[in-house]
Amino acid sequence: MWKLVYDDGSIVLETPEPIDESISLPGAFVWDQRINRYRAKGCDYRAVRTWVHRSGEPYEDLAAAYNRLELKPKMIRTPRPYQAEAIQAWKGAGKRGLILLPTGTGKSFVAELAITEVQRSTLVVAPTIDLMNQWHSILSASFQVPVGMLGGGYHEIEDLTVSTYDSAYRHMDRLGNRFGLVVFDEVHHLPGPSYYHAAECCLAPFRLGLTATLERPDGGHLSLVDVIGGVVYERTIKELAGDYLAEYQIERIEVQLNEEEHREYTEARETYRSFVREKGIRFGGPQGWGKFVAISSRSSAGRRAMKAFQKARRLALSAPSKLRDLEGLLRQHKSDRAIIFTNDNASVYYISRCFLIPAITHQTDAKERKEILKKFNEGAYPCLVTSRVLNEGVDIPEANVGIVLSGTGSVREHVQRLGRILRQKPGKKAVLYEVVTANTVETYVSDRRREHDAYRR
Repeated sequence: MWKLVYDDGSIVLETPEPIDESISLPGAFVWDQRINRYRAKGCDYRAVRTWVHRSGEPYEDLAAAYNRLELKPKMIRTPRPYQAEAIQAWKGAGKRGLILLPTGTGKSFVAELAITEVQRSTLVVAPTIDLMNQWHSILSASFQVPVGMLGGGYHEIEDLTVSTYDSAYRHMDRLGNRFGLVVFDEVHHLPGPSYYHAAECCLAPFRLGLTATLERPDGGHLSLVDVIGGVVYERTIKELAGDYLAEYQIERIEVQLNEEEHREYTEARETYRSFVREKGIRFGGPQGWGKFVAISSRSSAGRRAMKAFQKARRLALSAPSKLRDLEGLLRQHKSDRAIIFTNDNASVYYISRCFLIPAITHQTDAKERKEILKKFNEGAYPCLVTSRVLNEGVDIPEANVGIVLSGTGSVREHVQRLGRILRQKPGKKAVLYEVVTANTVETYVSDRRREHDAYRR
């Protein structure tokens, strides 16, 4: 009798006799001469199991160790039309694939629908401990069963378990056969050799990836089709605004450097660009910046170019005139709930001191961060300032004003920041301000990060 065995993140086919050469093996199998057996990645379990079943050979499946469940949500909720469409599309694709929905449209409820549909042991993987805790609360409240946690000091495995990407990567080779459904939240984090390995080791035949912003600059999102499936459903901010998201507007405010600042910016920019031209460095591809960093470290001229780059960037992103405009915007929206976004922690703390605004960075401990967000949602704090840690995975429904003082050229980051203020409430109208320094590279960065349907209004 043939046997399928789970072994450190892979599937081993054990046979009492060598497989007849006339039998065509699926491409997932490779010959492992160390054990004289055929082996496949854990993520190929579904294809391997199907092939073995169709072969007509008697077999025993010792690989899968997940359970059938009988979960019933505590409250019966009617899905919104797009949620129902999304889950139907996912089912039509064999219960595998990616669902793309904007922040604030209930992606977690789509996952609950998938869990209820599949009724198998399920692992939900999230990028941060905060998000893992949110998922734990959501699933515990919805299904009223024990929910395990893997990460943040916890190693508790249940039929419903939530994990961070870091912990899933470290433990999946041992736990990857315990789950029949795996849900990757903020799935754009998955590509990359470490996290991606977790998806390869897991044998879950049913897979769901959720995100509002799939595409990555390195093209890594294209690899997700191999371990999760392709995009099965997508709706955009523009399509859902007004009905299921808050109505919104976007304004770009340009500020000017003074004469001295502009002279310093121009000189620093020319020093940097001269070095780049001399060394033939091109920034069109993913290797350009890495090449500049490597070459600039090898000479005094290179180090001057790096310092010049940093100075020009600092002048553009942290122009003093931005703070004057920020003060005006805060006065204008004194009755609203505003989030100020910057590119770096130094700016966060400077603004926090200048305006007596609570700050959240990666250095803010969990207890303080929770308290700040609670008081912000309650109205005790009318505004807060942050760098990048609130870009995703935080529920701040009261926020209706976003002020972007600086950021990267990432389209994803900009869309995520917009998403922070779009949670729908009766009568809510959201506005996102982008404050950029005119006649600097920041205007080009702004143009690049606004290349998204949500900004073409």
